[in-house]
Amino acid sequence: MGFSALAPRPDFVVALQSLALWTPRADAAISHEDVPWDSLLAGVRPDSLATRLALPLAQYYRSKGFRYAYEIDPTNGLDRSAEAVALVRAGRSIGDPEIRALFLRWAAAVDSVIAPDWLGLASETNLIRVAAPAPMYSSLVRMSRAAADTLAGLHALWQRTTSPALYTTIQVETAWGRLGGGPGYGGIATDLADFPFGTVLGLSSYPYLGGFAEPESIPGDYYARIAADAHRPVMVVEGGWSSAALAGIPTTPAKQARYIRTQARLLDAAHAIAWWQLTFTDIALGSFPPPPPGTSLVPFASLGLVDSALVPKPALAPWDSLFGLARVR
Repeated sequence: MGFSALAPRPDFVVALQSLALWTPRADAAISHEDVPWDSLLAGVRPDSLATRLALPLAQYYRSKGFRYAYEIDPTNGLDRSAEAVALVRAGRSIGDPEIRALFLRWAAAVDSVIAPDWLGLASETNLIRVAAPAPMYSSLVRMSRAAADTLAGLHALWQRTTSPALYTTIQVETAWGRLGGGPGYGGIATDLADFPFGTVLGLSSYPYLGGFAEPESIPGDYYARIAADAHRPVMVVEGGWSSAALAGIPTTPAKQARYIRTQARLLDAAHAIAWWQLTFTDIALGSFPPPPPGTSLVPFASLGLVDSALVPKPALAPWDSLFGLARVR
């Protein structure tokens, strides 16, 4: 169980305060990061970038004895129909062989420099398949498979005794036909076929965006059915329930707390191996640059278990209780 290092505002002191609050409530950590396309296109060495951008945080987590997942997100995390913002700005695409080669080099650098326990190579693949142009999805499939093959070859060459578990993620609401896709449960067969290298499967789940008005209305097999189809362990790598009302979604802090309890039951039913809430704190929207036109951080700004001033919300207590039970087990 754990979180990412995302702070409520881009302030180093506040980031340290946030880490000090959540690390005693966790035994695992995750980083969900864009590819540093700008720097890679400018010719900066991938291993130098990984050493500067990612290694210090990874070492901090290791000093805590945490298991660590690093998820590389090569497309636009706020708009799954689009390429990464940096690539669009540069007039490039993952359809370009040069860009795919840079991705392979970045994945190899993350693997060799950071050595995470889990390494993600693509995010929300089913939502991308539904929302994005077909050539973009095909390029993502090709690029991710090539990266997995490259890493396997490097591990054999280096004679690594331990290697990260590779994974991709699916969007749970999309798999159930509640956020794009067809009506009803559509499953994940295409994702398993297109990304066959994963030894675990990451789950992204925001049920309040999928039309669930109450946490208790989420089906009891919401994750378990996916896990049965996957024939591999599953883990929640991002998600949550907003504590602030959104357009057409009248949620509350108390409802968010109930979601934490419901989430634990759903994950138990699926025999999930990990649960990352991703955001421990709310996001102070005015402290960050506005996202690209047509996208918004608002639906994800109030997922934290503490607010943007680091004041606990009702959802923190059930998390602490569940984490305590997990430690006893």
